[in-house]
Amino acid sequence: MEQPFSSSKVTVEYFDPHDVFKLLAPGLIPRLPLRDLHWQSHNGPVRSIQTLHIELVPAGAVDATVPPSTSPIPKIAISPPLEGTSSRDDGFQTAAVGGRSGSAEQAESTGAAPRAPGPAGKERRHQIPGLRRTPYLKVLLVRCDDNETYKSGTRAEIREWVKANTPPAQNKPASTAENHDAFEWLVIHVVIPNTVAATQPRLTGSKAPDSSSDVTTKTSTSRWRGGSSTLLEKLRNDFNGSSKSAVDRVRQIRIGINDVPYDLLPRVVPAVPTGYHETEQDSENAWADTIGKVKELILSSFDTRVSQYEEDIKERDGQRALPGWNFCTFFILKEGLARGFESVGLVEDALVGYDELSVGLDAIIQEQAIAGSAEAHGGALLAYTEELKRLAQKAIGQINEGDGEAGEEAVDIQLNEKEGVADFDNIPISPSKKLYRELILANNVSLFDFRCYIFARQISLLLRLGNAWSTREELLAKLKEQQELIPRGVAPSTPMPKHADESENLSQLAEICRRTLEFVPAVSLVARKDIISALTSTKGEKDNDNSKQSSVDPVLLEVAENVVASFAFSVAQQILAQTSTKALPIPPSTLAAPDGHEPKAAIPEPKTMMHPARNSSLQIRIGQRPPLSPVGFFPSRAPDGDMANSSYAKAGLEELAARRAELYSLSRNILEECGKKRGWSGGWADVPMVGESGVSEMEDISLDDDDPSNKEAPKQRTAIQASMAGLSNELLRAALEKKEDFYRLYEILTDKALRHYTVAEHEHSIQTHMADLAVLKFHLKEYSDAAFYFYRTIPFFGESAWSLLELSMLLMYARCLKELRQMDDYVTKALRQLLVKAAAAEKDRVQQKSIFRLGAGSKTQFPEPSAISGYFTNLLTTSLTLEKEVKIPLTSFFCDVELDGPPVYDEGQDSFSVYLKLQSVIVDEFEAQKISLRISTTPVVGGLKEIWLQSKGPVVIKPGRNRVQLQSTSVMVGSYEVDQIRLSSSKVLLHYERENGQPPDKAVGVLKNPRVTLYQRASSLDVQLLGTKEVRLDKNNSLDLEISTGWNSIKTLEIKIKSATGGLRLLMAEAQVLGALQPAKRTEGGSLTFGAIPAEASFKIRFPFTVEHDMLHVAVKAEVSYTTDKGAFSFSKTSSVPITLALGVNVQDVFKHDALFSRFTVSTATMSPLRIFRSELLGSALFESHFGSPPSHPIVVFPKQPASLLYRITRKKGARPVHKKKQTLFLRIYYSVLLDEIEALFKKLLTEELLEAGLSEYAKVVVTKVLAWVAHGGGLSGYDLEKAALLGELPTGFLADVEWERQFPGIGPLTADGRRGSAEGLAAFMRGWLGRHPKLLLPHPDLKDAATVQPSTIVIPVDIPSITIVHTADIRLQEPLDSVTQGNEDEDDEEGGDYPTVCTNQLLPATLHLKWTRTWDTTTSDLSAATAPGGGTKSTTPPPLARTQDLEFGYEITAPADTWLLGGRRKGHFIIPAVPDLESDEGMTSTPDTEADISLLLIPLREGWLPFPNVEIREFKSSAAASENGETGGGGHGHCETDYRNLGETVRVIADRGQVTLSLDASGPGGGPLVLESERAGLAKGKVVA
Repeated sequence: MEQPFSSSKVTVEYFDPHDVFKLLAPGLIPRLPLRDLHWQSHNGPVRSIQTLHIELVPAGAVDATVPPSTSPIPKIAISPPLEGTSSRDDGFQTAAVGGRSGSAEQAESTGAAPRAPGPAGKERRHQIPGLRRTPYLKVLLVRCDDNETYKSGTRAEIREWVKANTPPAQNKPASTAENHDAFEWLVIHVVIPNTVAATQPRLTGSKAPDSSSDVTTKTSTSRWRGGSSTLLEKLRNDFNGSSKSAVDRVRQIRIGINDVPYDLLPRVVPAVPTGYHETEQDSENAWADTIGKVKELILSSFDTRVSQYEEDIKERDGQRALPGWNFCTFFILKEGLARGFESVGLVEDALVGYDELSVGLDAIIQEQAIAGSAEAHGGALLAYTEELKRLAQKAIGQINEGDGEAGEEAVDIQLNEKEGVADFDNIPISPSKKLYRELILANNVSLFDFRCYIFARQISLLLRLGNAWSTREELLAKLKEQQELIPRGVAPSTPMPKHADESENLSQLAEICRRTLEFVPAVSLVARKDIISALTSTKGEKDNDNSKQSSVDPVLLEVAENVVASFAFSVAQQILAQTSTKALPIPPSTLAAPDGHEPKAAIPEPKTMMHPARNSSLQIRIGQRPPLSPVGFFPSRAPDGDMANSSYAKAGLEELAARRAELYSLSRNILEECGKKRGWSGGWADVPMVGESGVSEMEDISLDDDDPSNKEAPKQRTAIQASMAGLSNELLRAALEKKEDFYRLYEILTDKALRHYTVAEHEHSIQTHMADLAVLKFHLKEYSDAAFYFYRTIPFFGESAWSLLELSMLLMYARCLKELRQMDDYVTKALRQLLVKAAAAEKDRVQQKSIFRLGAGSKTQFPEPSAISGYFTNLLTTSLTLEKEVKIPLTSFFCDVELDGPPVYDEGQDSFSVYLKLQSVIVDEFEAQKISLRISTTPVVGGLKEIWLQSKGPVVIKPGRNRVQLQSTSVMVGSYEVDQIRLSSSKVLLHYERENGQPPDKAVGVLKNPRVTLYQRASSLDVQLLGTKEVRLDKNNSLDLEISTGWNSIKTLEIKIKSATGGLRLLMAEAQVLGALQPAKRTEGGSLTFGAIPAEASFKIRFPFTVEHDMLHVAVKAEVSYTTDKGAFSFSKTSSVPITLALGVNVQDVFKHDALFSRFTVSTATMSPLRIFRSELLGSALFESHFGSPPSHPIVVFPKQPASLLYRITRKKGARPVHKKKQTLFLRIYYSVLLDEIEALFKKLLTEELLEAGLSEYAKVVVTKVLAWVAHGGGLSGYDLEKAALLGELPTGFLADVEWERQFPGIGPLTADGRRGSAEGLAAFMRGWLGRHPKLLLPHPDLKDAATVQPSTIVIPVDIPSITIVHTADIRLQEPLDSVTQGNEDEDDEEGGDYPTVCTNQLLPATLHLKWTRTWDTTTSDLSAATAPGGGTKSTTPPPLARTQDLEFGYEITAPADTWLLGGRRKGHFIIPAVPDLESDEGMTSTPDTEADISLLLIPLREGWLPFPNVEIREFKSSAAASENGETGGGGHGHCETDYRNLGETVRVIADRGQVTLSLDASGPGGGPLVLESERAGLAKGKVVA
């Protein structure tokens, strides 16, 4: 879609014989340009034209028959042309490029008089349609005030004009030439106020318009005679035609009375009024209808012309193969179509046409080159360009005369060119620079001019599409000129349209830059060939090959290079000026201001050399450079001014910025190439090289001529290379005048490209240009600025794999910092980075050397070691002057860092060593004062364990492979990983750190296997944590820590015992050392210090502990520091032991009158069975216990089969209640756990055989691994342990599937053969041991042999509950009892013994016997007792009320209602008297006098074994008694128990029937048998009939 404010313009010719245009202009001009036109393309969708400008030309001002070069333009006396009346192009006015209005092809002349066009005025048309210029629409302005005037003369005048401006026959098809100049015509009737025509309505009410008019008609009743018509109707009837398809070509515009000057206003008003009045809406509708009709007719003319052009182009294109076909003629024809598109605003379609012409030109040139004949393929072009030839000849003359530079006046770089000046260099690309179209038509054009013209036209169209500031400002000037042409004193009838400030289309401006970047190299090659072809001595040579230029005169080559460079530089600067826009938010420059000059940030762009400088909306801050960014990026700044309002996300912004940056880079490259001839460069030639040497510079040798005299040509060329002849661009010449100006312009262009790339966010280009600035500053010895740029750009090249370039820049950066005396940055930022990158390159070299060892090798270049040699030594020396230590990753300078084998243990002392292999990629040899390595474990129970290993002294590190021994005197058993390596030299620390537990990074190539396993030798110092053999539940448990010195003869020893479990508290204040050895010093923190301890000695430390919550295991960490004759050593070990009880005990008490029976149920708390050897219940001061016969062999307790222990407890005679603690009994059980026995058996057998095999030093590690599988590895299940307990043997097959090689990682050989003691040797030993011991016989402990039995013991306190009263209730049946079984005593004994047998409903007299005792009342009045002088105890407080008062109890006999019928006293009370003497046993137990016998009658109600009725006894206390004692009442004095003697006894009850007669039918109740007769059984019979 066409962009707004384009300069699209078509010609509209008007004929104004009545001089009414000046009255029509105030209403017409404000309604122009035309807007929103829509044209249906023949080959595509509908095209929309938003704005179309109209060039109103009086009749006679356009002569289409005369070529533009000679056609005169007559002066129009009626009204001057409104738009471009001086335009003499082809009828399509285009935008000027470069600030020039109009076209150079247009000429102005005067002297022609106005005339009415007629038959005599028609001239011969030009034969080339593309060169003709004709109007699209012809308008006749008519003034007719009444009908009489119309009849008398106006109608004839109109007919004459129509006849003169239209074809003879409207129905006859138009010719091809007429279609090229197709136009439409329109008659506009201008109505003046105060005339008869002004009083007429537009249309009468009886008639409607015969065309599709949009006018809203207002009718009224006419006072004229019937049948009269208005002037508008008459005009339409006369000139619109009578056919239905006729076009309405008549419009009427009525001028308002206020729009007519007073001198032109008629003085006589019509006498006959019509009653019609023109409203403002009617006038507006008339104008809208007229403008619509103008648009319709213009589009109709345009469509006709386009159709004809397309047909002609298709026809000419099909004639390419015919002789005589000429591309230049075809070009003019097709360009006519493109310019037609441009004239109506279809700029995109016009651009497509020029693009097709450009491709066509390339195709023609290629065809001519292949065929070798230009005449046969589109016509020949000129071999060279005349202007280029003249420039080259002038330059050669200057060089030959020796004044190539003297005659030129120096030009300041900052000097702005005066406005309006344009020459070959400043504005080289312009369609109006030459009469290009005449030259093309005459086949008098060179390829260079042809390409320049096409490119100029493309650029002008793209500038219009981009709404560039140059075309927009020109358009605004034309609009202002147009609006000023309104006659003075006449106000416009419509307000002027306001021009909206639309922004540029940045994508189109970017397209201009892109095409320029493609155009400049191509046209430069053409221009170079033109110059050489023009001045070469061989006349027939047109295109010289590059390979033959060595034979051309070097002066000519120099001149050609200068002319082409000047032209290319000027083109780049012109496009940069034309694509400049305020919408591009270019950041301010970071260039520093030189002393005595204005800041470089304020230097205007080079475009000001050819155009006026424009004030930028960007605020340029001039001041100091921002500080260095720590991350190497541009320092952030807050946008201000217009920068804050601009958006980087605008469409096309980034692309435009990138393309403009490329143009700046192109300009800089041209400048750089010119500077190289004078020995000036951007600094890259002097960059220090670090690449591999050995490749010498090559020299170009001509293969065409063997004459050695040609070798002198380079010298001759070198002698003249400083000439400036041919450099006509003033900016380029000024920069090449002085070396300082060259570097200044080079820096400016680089900075501008850099800032444009910043907006475009092209990171690679940003860093590249920043590197150019850095190298330039270094070359100029401006070290501060160079360091600033180096710091910001070096990281980028390192990340982009430009290793050699990065090293070169680092060398320069280091030089800058050293010159600036910034030693901290010199070491940390320059030397460090330089050495790190050099080492990385050396790593790649080593890696590729190993990869391509058998191949052809790698083509990758690596830095030469000699270029980096000495810098590491400089780093070490300079670091001594710094305050802080310089830390560098170890992997930066070393590779292939690995552990060389497993740890090696020292003989006779508790220390070990590891060997570290590392390959240095540093080119220098240096001495490391200390090398250390740390191994650590992942955090587990007991905390993080870490061990440091260090070298014994300074170590010399050489380039290549090194092997270093690191030793540690601290041994802690476990699996470790290397997580830190440190190498210190001077104040440089090379460190390597990794996170423990993470997989090794294969890309780094360091510590591929960082695991280190340390084990404890059998002869070394050891610490074992053991649980005590005796457990007392009434006291705190204790742990035993056993220390064995091994082969160490210790001088001093310090041990620290710490808790390694949360919630575990060690009571070290109560710790004690078992044995004769005692500590020399104790501390409150749990530290014990001992003196000399001989070798092979051991001692135990026992300490109690408490836990805050229940836990299964506790861990204790022991840290031992000791000294021997061989030095100081340390040992640390964290051990864990279970603290849960191996067995559980439950008790059940049964109180009797004289004794207490306690049943203890012993069960195992684990899956392992237990062996109970014996048990005992220890008596107390008040009670004693009795046990039956002890077992003759240990009792095995299984998880589902507990053991029961029954004890009879009685009260000691004469004993009195004492303190509760003295009343407690203690149950002691001697036991062992079967799993512990199995572990002890494995340990014993393995140790013995390892000693025999010479592997005794590995006993601890082997036993530990095997026991881990036995106890915790899932090898033995509960079923296996039960089976072993029953069979007395344990199969070892569960260990056969264990991969023993993996159980001993990191164990190296200790013997000479290298196998015994290694992981494979220990695995072989275990497989052999398992083969020799398929089953292990479990030991059978003998209770009589104390040496073989070392059971564990547990002491459990047993409290006897205090029972106030123990009642005994006994229901006794009276004897003799009439029993059915009397007389058959033998049978009675067999069936039921003492159980009586009675009949149902038999009366059974019985007696309830109740007795009691206070023996089990052990309560005391106070927990403390005073000791009497005689040794006894004496209570200090009154005795309990339960003994001093009578106690009343109630009993109740109950039985199920369907079982017993009870008679007698079922409920009652009885009183237990108080104890008369508390110091004696009198009154503690009932006597026959205080016992009760209560008569009962029991009647059994059903058959079966019936239990005796239940007796329930409860304490009873009345409210009166409670009030007398001051108590609240209702409560008892304590707990009472009832010993129900009849519990478990039954009475056999049978039915009292001897014979029963039954009926077997179903006549009984419920369908059962019917009892006919029953006979009771006599009591004398002794046999029961069932």
